[in-house]
Amino acid sequence: MRRLTSAWMLCLLLAYGGARAEEPEKTESGEAGKTTLVQRAGRRIAATAGDDYEKFRVGGYGEVVAAFKDYGINRFYGGDNGNRRTHRNTISIPRFVLAFDYKFTSRWILGAEIEFESGGTGTALELENAENGEYETELEKGGEVALEQFHITRLIHPAFNVRVGHMVLPVGLTNAHHEPVNFFGTVRPEGETTILPSTWHETGIEFFGTVGRGYATFDYQAFITAGLNANGFDRNTWVGGGKQGFFEEDNFTSPAYVVRLDYRGVPGLRLGSSFYYCANTAANSDKLQTYSNIKRAPLRIYTVDGEYKNKYVTARANFVFGNLTHSKAISSVNAGQSGNSPYSRVVPVAKRAVSYAGEVGLNLRSLCGSSPKVPVVYPFARYEYYNPQEEGETGQIMDPRNQVSMWTFGLNWFALPNLVVKADYATRQIGTGKVFGKGRYNSENEFSIGIAYVGWFFKK
Repeated sequence: MRRLTSAWMLCLLLAYGGARAEEPEKTESGEAGKTTLVQRAGRRIAATAGDDYEKFRVGGYGEVVAAFKDYGINRFYGGDNGNRRTHRNTISIPRFVLAFDYKFTSRWILGAEIEFESGGTGTALELENAENGEYETELEKGGEVALEQFHITRLIHPAFNVRVGHMVLPVGLTNAHHEPVNFFGTVRPEGETTILPSTWHETGIEFFGTVGRGYATFDYQAFITAGLNANGFDRNTWVGGGKQGFFEEDNFTSPAYVVRLDYRGVPGLRLGSSFYYCANTAANSDKLQTYSNIKRAPLRIYTVDGEYKNKYVTARANFVFGNLTHSKAISSVNAGQSGNSPYSRVVPVAKRAVSYAGEVGLNLRSLCGSSPKVPVVYPFARYEYYNPQEEGETGQIMDPRNQVSMWTFGLNWFALPNLVVKADYATRQIGTGKVFGKGRYNSENEFSIGIAYVGWFFKK
């Protein structure tokens, strides 16, 4: 299967690399179809994707957040009541991203993004096989510096294009639309980012395009990339810690297959769905013998999401459901991992995890006749339910402290179209089951303020 996948990828690159592309179709606005394609399926900074450029452009996005909290830092070992009642404040730069696009020609495009998360890091990890396979960390510092994207795009036709390199996987609403102007809260929606990697970026090949027209317009994306590594699966984040990248090379023994389809036929409406499949996450382990007692450990993730925007309201909703086979056997192995490994040993890993959420914001300016003298302010509300331990295999005990119902209320002030000041209040009810109400454990409350931007700084 691996040889077949590799051969298929090579043949496609050779076949389409030298192919003569058809002339781009014209849209109703008169712009070239290839520009529309880049704006839709290939865009990376959605808020300013309408900016065209001749040769190159440089931009990015960033966030600063301060939070004031009434709970401690350890929900799971703070006693029978969950997190201890205390007061603490935090301030951080969740991420600062630099983006770069360069056109070799109008059809060969280089794209790259570098993310500095929480101040950056200088960590290098090695697996010393000569020393019984021990993990060694050369340097450690909080945060992360990551190559979030690095890819070459070949534009062929509005309906079919190819991209090779390191790319964001659009699994779920937040990964597909992760820039800070694309969600109302001061931080990304908590449910999705708890059970899935975020931002989820992997190395591989992508095929994308736009098909149909008018009320039957669809964008599609299909990927073959490195799969998740079962070493990183745990109780609190499900498969979120399974993203590779600790070492110089990612294991490609069991690739992941990802597809996403977005419907855009109605003005202001986008409906999307994605599917992730890795046939054997155990085969992507750091050490080949780690899961020798597990024949296969397939992972499936299904998502549905949507967004509707007009001059008055912006509404979003998303649903994520995942299934991991042989979670009990994986839990048994992960509990015994080396203390020097970069992975959590907190188990059990659940068979199923779930997250769903919805948010709606009202544009106050629209109620005032859209006067330019009135600031663009969106009061909003968001509800989330998520549980990385929604269901276990027979014999697994799921911890109700992973069950979270969460409300967030706040304001977004768009000082500029791509610069937003945010403030919100969030409250979590822990161990509530699937209905929001009083949980079994102490609630967690916080007030946060932040500022975020997204844009292209320079283009030529």
